[in-house]
Amino acid sequence: MCPLAALPRGEAYRLDVHPPVAVFHTDDGEIFAVDDTCTHQDASLSDGWLEGCEIECPLHASRFDLRTGRVGSLPAKLPVRTHGVVVEDGMIYVVPSDAPPNLPPGVTAGRDRSGA
Repeated sequence: MCPLAALPRGEAYRLDVHPPVAVFHTDDGEIFAVDDTCTHQDASLSDGWLEGCEIECPLHASRFDLRTGRVGSLPAKLPVRTHGVVVEDGMIYVVPSDAPPNLPPGVTAGRDRSGA
């Protein structure tokens, strides 16, 4: 969770949970949350480029729809897991999905990027 005021439109916030979650505030004022790891290779989507309701991975330019998690362009083939979002009293709360994550090869849900 984070204050809505701390997440300007067009920006992302990375929650350090396992696996990490990225929260996006679109230019239109919508808030979305998805797993922060690209499904193609270990790259942080919160470091990517936000355009409308799509995020482009900074590593190989895969695009994901923030509303559905669906892949918009290759090389990713699997969708990114989406999470629910509630904004209440100026705070953004992420409601974690019960679905398993689609993580790239070599990345597990119980491990952070440092390998710990």
